[in-house]
Amino acid sequence: MLDGHTRLYAHIGYPTSSFKAPLIYNPYFAAHGINAAVVPIGVPAADFDAAFPAIMRFSNIAGALITMPHKVTVLRHLARVSPAIAVTGACNAVRREEDGTLSGDMFDGEGFVRGLARKGQAIAGRRVLIVGVGGAGAAIAAALAARGPALIRLADLRAEIAGEVAARLAAHFPGLAAEVGTNDPAGFDIVVNATPLGMRPEDPLPLDPARLAPGAFVGEVVLSRERTPLLEAAAARGCTIQIGLDMLFEMIPAYLEFFGFPPTTADELHALATISGPEPA
Repeated sequence: MLDGHTRLYAHIGYPTSSFKAPLIYNPYFAAHGINAAVVPIGVPAADFDAAFPAIMRFSNIAGALITMPHKVTVLRHLARVSPAIAVTGACNAVRREEDGTLSGDMFDGEGFVRGLARKGQAIAGRRVLIVGVGGAGAAIAAALAARGPALIRLADLRAEIAGEVAARLAAHFPGLAAEVGTNDPAGFDIVVNATPLGMRPEDPLPLDPARLAPGAFVGEVVLSRERTPLLEAAAARGCTIQIGLDMLFEMIPAYLEFFGFPPTTADELHALATISGPEPA
């Protein structure tokens, strides 16, 4: 039940039709007797700079979840940012402090890495390919870089953007080998599709699955379908796979810690959530 004491967390993005977070956070709040709620708020890109500061001045807003297309734009409204934001240049969580200023962090990468750990996957010393270096891809690169891989290759049609992310990785992780290259997955132990390819049935594959090593780990960020064509092909080759929803469930405990809520686990969130998986595209 919402009342005048409810702490609201705005889930800001556009469009809102694919939002899953309210179906995970709100059952968790209810189960723990926490008077808080996540509320989807649709803000088109052209309206964000006017709407966001106004939303964050509402007296009962405690923070915000930020999703596409605002993960980069939101940075100019923040007083403090985390190291993850410094590397990625993107933000997906904003907390309003007691003095009214805004602090930001980025948890896409943390969610992906926690998913790897739960599946028993080592990162140290392994070779990583990340296809797509937008906000999610850069965040995953930063989180993986902190765990000591042998190499991270960034593949993106926007080579200059990939180069900028590689330079920031090298600056923050001096011992890391980071390079910009092709999307050929041959020879890589961990392969990440951080592009939107796979959301729609007509999308091309982000890479050639025939080039995947059978023992590779292949992960997705796509939420609109559980097993994308890439994951189906990877599983058929004997790869270990991670669906996009796994990353979402794994990152939410990190979000909750950031917002000051009691710790939880992905298993508890799975059990409480009112969704069991993403709807087919």
